[in-house]
This record gives sequence, structure tokens and C-alpha cells, in this order.
Amino acid sequence: MKLKTLLAATLIATSGSALANSVFEKPEDAIEYRQSVFSLIRVQIGDMGDMLKGKVPFDAARFQQRADNAAALSQMPWEAFTAGSDQGNTDALAAIWEDKATFDKKANSFAQYAQELAVAAKSGDKKQIAPAFKNWAKGCKDCHKSFKD
Repeated sequence: MKLKTLLAATLIATSGSALANSVFEKPEDAIEYRQSVFSLIRVQIGDMGDMLKGKVPFDAARFQQRADNAAALSQMPWEAFTAGSDQGNTDALAAIWEDKATFDKKANSFAQYAQELAVAAKSGDKKQIAPAFKNWAKGCKDCHKSFKD
């Protein structure tokens, strides 16, 4: 997805769910959108994880930026699990649509954990941040175990 298209989709997605559904004219548009969001999430989690593991120096301001990004991004991919978007170039399992209630619960938990991480990051204290990061990362893995190929 081109950056201009991703930005337009982001603006529409954040402006209201009634408009958001019109973004995905075809199932492959929804797949591309959610894969783009997940790619951006991967950047956030990777950088924060590297800081907490000591692979790169801990920078509280940069960590806060990543956590804030994660909180926003963690709200976004779920709208793109639309009917028909289980087919095509996707690792999403049919279980998402077969057990949508469990999927939605895990998605909501993941987003909530990201919000909690953003709050913890404001402290700048790795002792408060690390458990919040662990919960968020666990939320990511929990969903992958059940719903990603």
C-alpha cells in the first residue's frame, strides 16, 4: 500500500467506524491495510524490546514515542478483518471468523495492554514499563497462537 493510501486509510479509520468500512472496496484492500498496520506495530515492539533487553540504550523519550505509536496502532487493524478477507495473501486463519467473539476479546485486550504501556512509559521508569511491555507482547503472542498461520 502506498504511503498516501495508508495515510488516507488511517485518517478515515480514526474519523469514525461508519466511514471506515467504505475504505475496503475489495478484500485484498483490507488484507493490505491490516498487514501494513501490523508491520508498523512490529517496528514499535522491536525497538521497545531492544531497549528493554539492553540491545540499544534505553531512551525514555523514544520509548514513550514508540509506546504512544503502539497505543494508536493497536486500535487500527481490527476493522480490516472483513468478510472475504480470509482469502488471498494472508496468514489470518479461518478461526478468526469462526470464533469472532474470542478474536475480538483478544484484539481488545491487545489494544488495552498497549494503552497501559503508553501510560507506564510516561513514568520513564523501566521497572514500571517492563511489566506493561510484557503484557502487551503477550497479548500479541496470544492472538498469533490461535489466529495466525
